[in-house]
Amino acid sequence: MASTADLDLSSAIARDLPYLRRYARALTGNQDSGDRFAAATLESLLVDPSVLAAAETPKLGLFHAFHLVWSSAGAPLGEPDSRYGAQAQAHMARLTPNSREALLLNVIEGFTVPEIAAIMQRERDEVDLLIRAAQAEMEAAVTGRVMIIEDEAIIAMDIADIVTSIGHEVTGIARTRKEAVALAAKIKPDLILSDIQLADNSSGIDAVDDILAQFEDMPVIFITAFPERLLTGAKPEPAFLITKPFSEEQVRSAVSQAMFFASTEGIDA
Repeated sequence: MASTADLDLSSAIARDLPYLRRYARALTGNQDSGDRFAAATLESLLVDPSVLAAAETPKLGLFHAFHLVWSSAGAPLGEPDSRYGAQAQAHMARLTPNSREALLLNVIEGFTVPEIAAIMQRERDEVDLLIRAAQAEMEAAVTGRVMIIEDEAIIAMDIADIVTSIGHEVTGIARTRKEAVALAAKIKPDLILSDIQLADNSSGIDAVDDILAQFEDMPVIFITAFPERLLTGAKPEPAFLITKPFSEEQVRSAVSQAMFFASTEGIDA
């Protein structure tokens, strides 16, 4: 019979697993490969749970276990499923080693520099340098056109300011599903940044589905207060989720990385 401590630990892992899967997919650039490494992490913990026991929190232990599994496999990316994906992976090869891992842990998953140092087993100063390197290298690599789907005017303007500050062009702001589809048809974006709940109670997810039915190989970033609702393992699943309330660094990072991974035609590489 499982002890109370074992049940509490299992509950903690289950609670944090959607976020590990989000991180794994963003890190590898592929849902299937991200899920495989997340599953391999759980298998490794069943064999040797000491990594969790040694960590300050179960979440730190879970992410550290993933780091060990992914690093021991050679820190691979997922197989590119298009020539655009192959271009993105060519970009990845030029990044400072481990810098993207540190950046994702910090601005997307919300870990502090000391926590990332524990996860990656590196010095804090080195982690800080890796984060800065990733931000600079990704923002300089790719620029393009971004469409924003957001019904709150102040939030939309804030996002637009962040997007333009890192060199991208905003094609426009749509408040409803109908407006979004019309805007995309008028000016094809390289990236969609979409809220989930829109002004007329329509769905940002449905709007994106309509747009993607017209265009292929277009990256999407969703904004939601409930990321676990989209991180279910069902396909398609978003590679990048920004959790509300969001920070400027989260938007900058997600936009830069989504553009970087897509490397679609029309983007100046």
